[in-house]
Amino acid sequence: MKVLGINAIYHDPAAALVVDGKVVAAAEEERFSRRKHGKRPLPWSAWELPELSAAWCLKEAGIRPEELDAVAYSFDPGLMTTPEETGLFDDGDVMRKKYAEMAPDFLAHALPGLDPATVRFVQHHVAHAASAGLAAPQRNNSVLVLDGRGEAHSHLAGRYVDGRLEVLAGQSLPHSLGLLYEDLTDHLGFLRSSDEFKVMAMASYGKPRFVGELSELIRATDDGGFRTEEIDFAEFAPRLGKGDDWTADHADLAASVQQRLEEVLVDLARWVHEQTGDRTLTMAGGTALNCVANTRILAESPFEQVWVQPAAGDAGTALGAALHVARELGEDTQPMPGAALGRGWSDDEIEQVLITAAIDYERPDDVAETVAEVLADNGIVAWFQGRSEYGPRALGHRSLMAHPGYEANLERMNDVKGREQFRPVAPMVLLERAPEIFSRGPIPSPYMLFVHDVAPEWRDRVPTVTHVDGTARIQTIDPEASPLVHRMISAFERRTGLPVVVNTSLNTAGRPMVDDPRDALECFGSAPVDLLAIGPFVVRRPKPTPRPG
Repeated sequence: MKVLGINAIYHDPAAALVVDGKVVAAAEEERFSRRKHGKRPLPWSAWELPELSAAWCLKEAGIRPEELDAVAYSFDPGLMTTPEETGLFDDGDVMRKKYAEMAPDFLAHALPGLDPATVRFVQHHVAHAASAGLAAPQRNNSVLVLDGRGEAHSHLAGRYVDGRLEVLAGQSLPHSLGLLYEDLTDHLGFLRSSDEFKVMAMASYGKPRFVGELSELIRATDDGGFRTEEIDFAEFAPRLGKGDDWTADHADLAASVQQRLEEVLVDLARWVHEQTGDRTLTMAGGTALNCVANTRILAESPFEQVWVQPAAGDAGTALGAALHVARELGEDTQPMPGAALGRGWSDDEIEQVLITAAIDYERPDDVAETVAEVLADNGIVAWFQGRSEYGPRALGHRSLMAHPGYEANLERMNDVKGREQFRPVAPMVLLERAPEIFSRGPIPSPYMLFVHDVAPEWRDRVPTVTHVDGTARIQTIDPEASPLVHRMISAFERRTGLPVVVNTSLNTAGRPMVDDPRDALECFGSAPVDLLAIGPFVVRRPKPTPRPG
């Protein structure tokens, strides 16, 4: 049984392929088109499909479009109500609905040979739910979905038992925690549906002194839902334009909304547990990328485990829709094998790119040892290994790495990427060493979706990755799942005594994460990076030639 999943309607278009219940491939369109988030979430972009990522998924599996049993589209236009009924008064919904209805024909045009009759619409939040509940290692689980919006809702609470979803609650629009956070993102001068993580970072610099005023405006209800009343953020801090300097008031506003978000999410998780009594909560939707909130849910709700889809945003609905339809067609779906579901290249293919680029390169005896030596000497390394990650986090496949022991390296890394200085960078840590350095959050933590407290005695040892509030968003490295990265960090530890390296995504501001070898060379050529480790090869930064005179 071959099912292709498609996300297209709002933002982060993506495709995923499930064959005989197994996740074979998944990728975001931005990695192919090189347009950040694939497109902007505007009504007239709703027709744009992830043509490149869909074609790649099929090619990866050797499947022709006419061989597909189903195409799962992660939005059901038949469930949309009018702009007046949603309370959002978004006239663009009329266009979105029309384009979604035409999606089968659009897909047949994009994938010649595809029968439009194979296209099935999947409710947006059901696709999100399946991306968590069916992809998680735990077969039976509760599920919580929160994002900006779907057809007419912004939230789903439910549970999976033997692969079947029971919906327990859903919050109707216009109430939306995701749209609330988007509005705050816009108010603070950032790009909505893109820069929400910047608000979370800014919140760490503030004090939640507006929580009292916001408590009645942002609150959970006793039926598993919530209310988000209209808020004039200008009453708390003046609106910022792009690039404007923020003040303590802006940081305090971010901290206040962040705290209320966390508190409401904890209330929602507790309500779900009251209904199910499950040990495990799975989460998806863009709000599930808020790693600070995820940590509070784990700490303060009765759930013993929280598993978050690494592609929790809309891109993940391509995978969820495919898994959901595969179940409907009678397949016994399997958990996702990890986040490395995108493109990869053989050593020969990578070397041919290097030869074509007419660039000097080496093949050391062990690329892990070579990289560890450069990092220990305080160099910055671009790391390109294996299949690319599905989702927004660099997880040891497309990463920029540095030494975590120098405080100045935070500013240095943000300069390399061309982004705001208040942005943190994350640590990758050997799994077996993580408990002595990081606490509070879950360990293992392979997908960088929770925050952990940095042990006081380690904060001065790894200042680059210790955020202003004493936390870090860690990724633990398992020697079996990631042997090359584990060997590299172990080699770095032998040289420095630190089982941690700095990890941030391999890209510069406003650009998608590097995906193919040519992207890697372009990024390396344009950013002050000392070494590119690409497959078993390394490319070094040429030393500048002294100017005469």
